[in-house]
Amino acid sequence: MELLLPRSCGGCGRAGVRWCLRCQRQWLAPPQRISTTTDPHVPVWSMGAFGQSRRRSIIHLKERGRRDLIPFISASVAAAVEYLIAAGELDHDAILVPAPTKRSSARKRGGDPVYAVCKQTGYRSEQALWEKESMRDSVGLDVAARRRNVMGKVELVSRPSRPVLLVDDVVTTGATIAESVAVLTSAGVKVRGALGWASS
Repeated sequence: MELLLPRSCGGCGRAGVRWCLRCQRQWLAPPQRISTTTDPHVPVWSMGAFGQSRRRSIIHLKERGRRDLIPFISASVAAAVEYLIAAGELDHDAILVPAPTKRSSARKRGGDPVYAVCKQTGYRSEQALWEKESMRDSVGLDVAARRRNVMGKVELVSRPSRPVLLVDDVVTTGATIAESVAVLTSAGVKVRGALGWASS
């Protein structure tokens, strides 16, 4: 049905466009290094605060099936990766690894949106991690509960052959990133850092 209706900007809702220039400019801001409550022992960068158009576009992509936003978000992620490479923070041949999600969640969404975005950046991407189905939804959990919830719940399904950059949609406490880094590192994979589309 959505295909028959006029499109609106996935960020601000402006009618007649899928992605307006104002939202594009916001998404193209250089990534900034941030601190997280849980220390993942690697640098963490955020592409912006989880608010307004950024929040809306992430929700539209993940929960409302706006997969037409993937090319726009992919271009922004690619620009952020290019920025980190130019700044000497990241290897030019690093592999993008999406933060883990449950297989059941990915099926409901027609695939993992973060992985779909990574694949369209032009950089090599690999879905090396999944969340175990026993992991609870972390929404509403405090910092300690998030740590307990994710501990031992991230599984490695393939071993990237080169250093990696973890990519997440929203970075909150850093618990998932920290567990992902631990799993990858224990398998001998070098993790250069993590990049969030947004942080809260």
